[in-house]
Amino acid sequence: MTNAYDAAYARALDDPDGFWGEAAEALVWTRKWDKVLDDSGAPIYRWFTGGELNTCYNCLDRHVDEGNGARTALIYDSPVTGGTQRKYSYLQLRDEVAKFAGVLAAQGVGKGDRVIIYMPMVPEAAIAMLACARLGAIHSVVFGGFASNELAVRIDDAAPKAIVSATCGIEVNRVLEYMPLLQGAIDLAKHKPDTVIILSRPECAVDLASYGYLDWATEAAKAAPHDCVPVAATDPLYILYTSGTTGEPKGVVRDNGGHAVALKWSMKNVYDADPGDVYWAASDVGWVVGHSYIVYAPLLQGCTTIFYEGKPVGTPDAGAFWRVIADHKVKILFTAPTAFRAIKKEDPNGEFLKKYDMSSFKMLFLAGERTDPPTLDWAEKTLGVPVIDHWWQTETGWAIASNCMGLHRFPVKAGSPTKPCPGWNVQVLNEETHEPVKPGEIGAICVKLPMPPSSLPTLWNADKRFREAYLNEYPGYYKTADAGVFDEDGYISIMARTDDIINVAGHRLSTGGMEEVLAAHPDVAECAVIGVADELKGQLPVGFLVLKAGVTKDAAEIVNEVVQLVRQRIGPVAAFKQATVVPRLPKTRSGKILRGTMQKIADNEQWKMPATIDDPAILDEITSALKDIGYGASRKA
Repeated sequence: MTNAYDAAYARALDDPDGFWGEAAEALVWTRKWDKVLDDSGAPIYRWFTGGELNTCYNCLDRHVDEGNGARTALIYDSPVTGGTQRKYSYLQLRDEVAKFAGVLAAQGVGKGDRVIIYMPMVPEAAIAMLACARLGAIHSVVFGGFASNELAVRIDDAAPKAIVSATCGIEVNRVLEYMPLLQGAIDLAKHKPDTVIILSRPECAVDLASYGYLDWATEAAKAAPHDCVPVAATDPLYILYTSGTTGEPKGVVRDNGGHAVALKWSMKNVYDADPGDVYWAASDVGWVVGHSYIVYAPLLQGCTTIFYEGKPVGTPDAGAFWRVIADHKVKILFTAPTAFRAIKKEDPNGEFLKKYDMSSFKMLFLAGERTDPPTLDWAEKTLGVPVIDHWWQTETGWAIASNCMGLHRFPVKAGSPTKPCPGWNVQVLNEETHEPVKPGEIGAICVKLPMPPSSLPTLWNADKRFREAYLNEYPGYYKTADAGVFDEDGYISIMARTDDIINVAGHRLSTGGMEEVLAAHPDVAECAVIGVADELKGQLPVGFLVLKAGVTKDAAEIVNEVVQLVRQRIGPVAAFKQATVVPRLPKTRSGKILRGTMQKIADNEQWKMPATIDDPAILDEITSALKDIGYGASRKA
C-alpha cells in the first residue's frame, strides 16, 4: 500500500511542474510565474521564471494581514547576557524590520545591492536579513567568529554597499570585540562599503564616531518604515560563502522564489511543524541552518522561532537545552550531533533532564554531520522522542534525505538519514563509469538534474566555476562530493567526503584552506591537513609540516605559530590546535599526497599499503609522528 511519502516522492520526480506549482500556491505572489521549471538554460535550471514575490512579505506581513499579528514570531534567549529573554510578535517584528529597511534605504541600499551582515546571535541579525529581503537587496551573512582576512575575502567578492555589525559577540566566559576585526577586514579589502551600521551592545561600548560608523538605534529612531519591494522569483535573496574558504571564495546563491516554496513545504512535510508551533534550530545565522531554519522557514510557516545565544553546555550547565525547551514550550529541536555528544559527556545519565517539563517536546532532528549510532541511541533513550538524522548541504538549502515526519514515519536505521526527500533524485554512481552501483556498494552520491527548488542555481559571479565544481564531473548530475551507499530498502548512508572538506562540530571546513595558511609560514616547505575522528566534535584538523632545509628553529615553536596563524586567518571555528613536524609526506608516484591513508592511520582504521606509493617507509614515519601526538595504529596489510 502506497504511503504519503511514496506518493509525494513519485509525483515530485514524474511531474515537478505540478508538484512544486501546487506547493507554490501556499505563498503570496505579486505576479504568478510563467513557468514552474525553466530548463531553457540546462544544465543550469531556474524555478518559477516570470513570477514575482517578496520573501519578507511572506515571512511577516502576510501573517499580520491574515489576522495573526499577535502570534509570537521570535523568542530571544541569551544565557550569556545573564538570562535576557525577549519576545517579538509578528506585528512587532514586521514593524522593526520595516524600520530597519528604512535605515538601509536612507543609505542608498536598494534592489540588487549587497549587504554583509557580521553579527552574533541577536534578533537584530534576523531583522537585518529580513530588511534586506524587504528591499530586494542581497544579504551575505558572515559568521561572527571569522577573522579579518576571511571577512575581507567576502567583502571583495560580494562588493557590499553596506555592512551591518555589532560591537561584540559574547562567548561563555569572554566578550569578543568585533570592531578590530571589522576594521581590519575593511582595511584589508580592496572594496570599501559606503556605509557601516553598528548595533551597540552594553557589554562593549565603542566610540562609533571615531570609526565613522553609524549607530543602529540612532538611525532607526529617525527612519521611515519601508514597504516590501517585489522581486523576480529568480533574483538572489542571499549569498552564503561556504565555510573555511581562503583565497578564491565560493558564494552559494539562493533565489527568492524556489527558496520560499521549498522551505515552506519542508516545514510541514519534513518536520511536521504547523503554524503556531515553537521550532528551535540551535545553530547560528552564519551557517545555512541559521538561514533556512532559524530565520526563513519557521517564519514562512507562521511558527515561533528561537534565537539562542548560548551553548549546549556551560551556559550554565548540561541542562541548558532542556531549560529552553521547557521555558518556551518547544515542539521541535534541530541541532548538530556534536551538541548531544557534549551534553552526553557532561551528563551521561540525563540527570539534568529530570528538572524540566519536557511535555511539549515531540521530535529531535540532527544534521551537519553524520549522527553516530552511540549518540543516536543515547538521545533516543534519554529523550523518549523520535530522533531523526537528516542530510543536506549549504548548497542545497534544505534536506536531501530525511525521515519526512509530516508524510510518513519510517523505522530509523542508525547511521542513515533514511530516504531522499521528494524532489531529490539521488543516485550512487561508480566514480569511473558514472553508472549507478548496486545496493550495498559504495559510490559517489550525485543528484540527477534538475535539483528541486531552493538548491543553488549558481555561484555568485561564477557560472563557469559552478559548472566546474558541481556539474562537469558527472554530466547530468550535481556532484555532492559525498560518498555513500543505498541499502536494499532504499535507505541511504553517507560514508565520507570525496573532497577535502571536514566536519568540525557540524561546520564544514576546508582542509585545503588550512593548508594554504600553513604553507604561508616562512619555515614550512610543504604541508597537509587531515580530519581525524573526535568523540566530541566529530572531526578535528591535524596538520603535518615539512620544514625547509636549514631551519633551526624549535619544532614546537613553529607548530605554535601555525596554530596561531590558522586562528588569525580562518578563526577559532576551525578548532585547529594540533600539528606535527615530519621529514616528508607520503605521496603517489604522480605526486598526490595520500591524505586518506594518513587519516585511516590516525583514526585507528584498517588500511592497505597503496599500490602507487612512491616510498612505503614514509608511512612508518607518519605513524610514529601520529603516535607522538596521541593518534594512530599499527599498519594492517
